[in-house]
Amino acid sequence: MPIMEIKPNIFAVGTIDWDRRLFDELIPLPDGTSYNSYLIKGSEKIALIDTVDPIKEDELVDNLKKSNINKINYVISNHAEQDHSGGLPKILSAYPDAKVVTNPKCKDILMDLLLIPEDKFITIQNGETLSLGDKTLEFIIAPWVHWPETMLTYLREDKILFPCDLFGSHLATSELYVTDECKIYQSAKRYYAEIMMPFRTNIKKHIEKLNNYEIEIIAPSHGPVYNKSEFIMNAYKDWTSDNVKNEVILPFVSMHNSTRKMVDYFISALIKRNITVKPFNLAKTDIGELAMSLVDASTIVIGSPTVLTGPHPQVLYAVYLANALRPKLKYASVIGSYSWGGRMLDIIKSMITNLKVELIEPVMIKGYPKEDDFKLLDKLADEILKKHNNEGI
Repeated sequence: MPIMEIKPNIFAVGTIDWDRRLFDELIPLPDGTSYNSYLIKGSEKIALIDTVDPIKEDELVDNLKKSNINKINYVISNHAEQDHSGGLPKILSAYPDAKVVTNPKCKDILMDLLLIPEDKFITIQNGETLSLGDKTLEFIIAPWVHWPETMLTYLREDKILFPCDLFGSHLATSELYVTDECKIYQSAKRYYAEIMMPFRTNIKKHIEKLNNYEIEIIAPSHGPVYNKSEFIMNAYKDWTSDNVKNEVILPFVSMHNSTRKMVDYFISALIKRNITVKPFNLAKTDIGELAMSLVDASTIVIGSPTVLTGPHPQVLYAVYLANALRPKLKYASVIGSYSWGGRMLDIIKSMITNLKVELIEPVMIKGYPKEDDFKLLDKLADEILKKHNNEGI
């Protein structure tokens, strides 16, 4: 990726990973990603904000050398995770006079992960500043976005926020700025769902603090730069709020079509009641799509057959994921089938302790669904409608 100028003496020097399809061996990346690094040339000092993933560190060094950057005074480390910090040893080798500027907690993690010597660090506290001459960096400690050591960097004179993972998107693009707001909205929402949603309460507080800053440009660590900062700020304010939509998320698996018959009937029952339903066949679903659907929904209904004595393994994974992501769901229920018994309900209940939901009476049937079973599904749909109406959604 060639160097791109954001403002005079402020450059994007990071790299694009067009082919990456899995992050942390966990998160699907349908659109690749970027590792954004930013160079700021002050009248007296030069700072690099974050590095890149180790697989792209040579590209970062090449970008800097091609731009005749012969000296870097400071490398600002907003976050210790390796897709941000992995290139640090390479940069420090290429620019041996550079110091790593970060907070004490991030320093400790970087020393553990990358074996960087302690004398290479300058530690700062929340609200401290660093002068580059005619440019001033202010540091905003923002724990649990999404690690405990994360911080944001604000360039005062140019009103640019470098927010690390906050406001990011896994989207490989050759364009510096956001041009397709519909596309970036979906990518950023998916990113929020998979990475940020478990820390919704903390993020909400950090965003409130940012109201005290005049921000014209947001330059995140992944994805394109926002030259209309209010677009992504407003999206995050919505996602982190307590507002939910009249939606039911329905992750399911069916082995011999008993559960599938229930799911198909239940989908129709919800639609008849003007409730939006989003079904996800877990045998085929991109788990990131499921995560994204949980951002706004009010209700989750889990559909599963009984395998031995418990839920289907793919349902177990989906339930574990939902519990870990801690979406702002209000209600939950289960529908499914069994042949001779089991502990499916008890197991699912024990796995959703992070969800602050009211459990609506599940519908568990023996064998293939019969007329009375369909009536129970109608009753469940009626109860969900009643709950949604009472919430005013």
